[in-house]
Amino acid sequence: MNITEVRITLRNEEKLKAFASITFDDCFVVRGLKVINGSQGYFVSMPSRKRKDGSYQDIAHPINNEMRKEIEDKVLDAFEKELNSPETSSHGRYDDTMDEESTEDRSSFETELSSRDE
Repeated sequence: MNITEVRITLRNEEKLKAFASITFDDCFVVRGLKVINGSQGYFVSMPSRKRKDGSYQDIAHPINNEMRKEIEDKVLDAFEKELNSPETSSHGRYDDTMDEESTEDRSSFETELSSRDE
């Protein structure tokens, strides 16, 4: 399985620096990955949902360390390129609308999942 596309949407927040979507073999997309500015540098967080007990559970995640490294390397490379692109520097390409849309989508999705769990 190959990562054939990575899309980055920059965020201008203290810890959350970007959302990412990755496409595998030009036929399967995973959305909702996050680039986080942690205490030891940037890392990639997998898409997750909040459980009833307040903890988070990954929705999709790699099974082995090789795939985790490949995903993280490709997402962070795309993130760095997006940060350093002339378009980002001159126009400040940060998407503040994604937060509202993704929060609404995430909320309705979580509600749907919660009702299934009961």
